[in-house]
Amino acid sequence: MYSIEQINYIKAPAATIYKALTTAEGLGQVWTRKLEVKPELGFVNVFDFDEGYLTKMEVTDLQADTLVSWKCVASDQEWVGTGISFELTEEEKATKVRLNHHDWRELTDYYRWCSYNWAMFLFRLKKYTESLN
Repeated sequence: MYSIEQINYIKAPAATIYKALTTAEGLGQVWTRKLEVKPELGFVNVFDFDEGYLTKMEVTDLQADTLVSWKCVASDQEWVGTGISFELTEEEKATKVRLNHHDWRELTDYYRWCSYNWAMFLFRLKKYTESLN
């Protein structure tokens, strides 16, 4: 199995970033505006990227201000069964956000393209949450 791992350092409190990753307001600013999300274990978040199918992520772990984890239950076939986690660690001057998109079955061009897009996701998360301070 393979993983995409990315890190970004964001000059915002972990609580602000956690809220952005668990609410429609926050995810609507950094991922897609067409969504239905709840910060509730077992809830299946739904994201629509206008690609002809919905991406559905079951919320598998929530630890206030430190961890958000999802399992993909519907999407592009390469995503189904993969997991995504966001670990938040407050450091001296920033919050470290460690993204891990794990359990990829193989290294494909789509995997590589998603790696790039996760980096862009973290960049948008940084811009959005830093603008709230």
